[in-house]
Amino acid sequence: MGHGLLGAQYGDKHPAAKPLRGFGGGGVLEIVDDEDGSTYRAVYTVRLRAGVYVLHAFQKKSRHGVKTDASDQALIRSRLRWAEDVDAAVAREEQQ
Repeated sequence: MGHGLLGAQYGDKHPAAKPLRGFGGGGVLEIVDDEDGSTYRAVYTVRLRAGVYVLHAFQKKSRHGVKTDASDQALIRSRLRWAEDVDAAVAREEQQ
C-alpha cells in the first residue's frame, strides 16, 4: 500500500488502486491488499491540488461481500470534507 501511495504522489496509479464507489468517479481511490488471510484497504484522494490525502486505512472485518461499511463511508466523507477545506486554505495562501 505504501508503494501505491508513493506512486500516487508522483501521479501514477497503482494496479491495485480503483475508484471507491459512491464518491463520484475517480477522485477518491482505494488500494486493496490481502495479507495472511486478512484484507486491508487504504482510501485516498488525488483530486485536490495540495497533494495526496489519505482519508482512511483499515482492515476489512466482514467476510461477506466487498461493500465498505456505512460507518467507514461516513468517516471517509467527513475526512474528505476536511481535506477539501485544508486544500482550499492552502490554495488561498498560495495566492497571497
